[in-house]
Amino acid sequence: MDLDLRELILDETDEEFGVEAISLVESPAIQENFVALKNQKIEFKTIDEDKRIVVGLALIPEKPIYRRDDKEEYYIFFSKDTVRKTAELYLRNHNNNNATLEHQTKADGVSVVESWIVEDVDKDKTALYGLNAVKGSWAVVMRINNDDIWQDVKNGTYKGLSIEGFFSDKQVTPTKEKEAELSEETLKKIIEILNA
Repeated sequence: MDLDLRELILDETDEEFGVEAISLVESPAIQENFVALKNQKIEFKTIDEDKRIVVGLALIPEKPIYRRDDKEEYYIFFSKDTVRKTAELYLRNHNNNNATLEHQTKADGVSVVESWIVEDVDKDKTALYGLNAVKGSWAVVMRINNDDIWQDVKNGTYKGLSIEGFFSDKQVTPTKEKEAELSEETLKKIIEILNA
């Protein structure tokens, strides 16, 4: 079965678009126009138990992600530019205090206190914590001031992060121009997907 490849894009002029919240999840699902990157092994690391701080990747660029809705199966990915714009829009819209648990329950007392785009994978904080980020990834640090949620993090109930947001998509056929924008590893994955 040949599966389409779709790039998710951001319309910065439409208030409906972008990431509304970051969710603490057990296994870092993708739903129609709603991006939740569960099952993608986007795990976080506890970096300071006394301060109740965790660090993780909110988005990874150029990573093909399998998706299935009621009608079809396909792959999506985010470009480095979309990841950067999404991270900026998230902060511009003051969404850093919007957090949920498993995309269902509002998580009071959970805030993003740091946010950045990985520029140098060897010198970035993400390398220090063993997150294996790629250049262009969106990294976040979250402080968890809620006693119950912090206990669940320590117990392993929540192991990763997953974004909640709305994006447009467009079908991608690897053109020479698009191929030049993608990393060699991502391009190989895309060609494998399209030739499957």
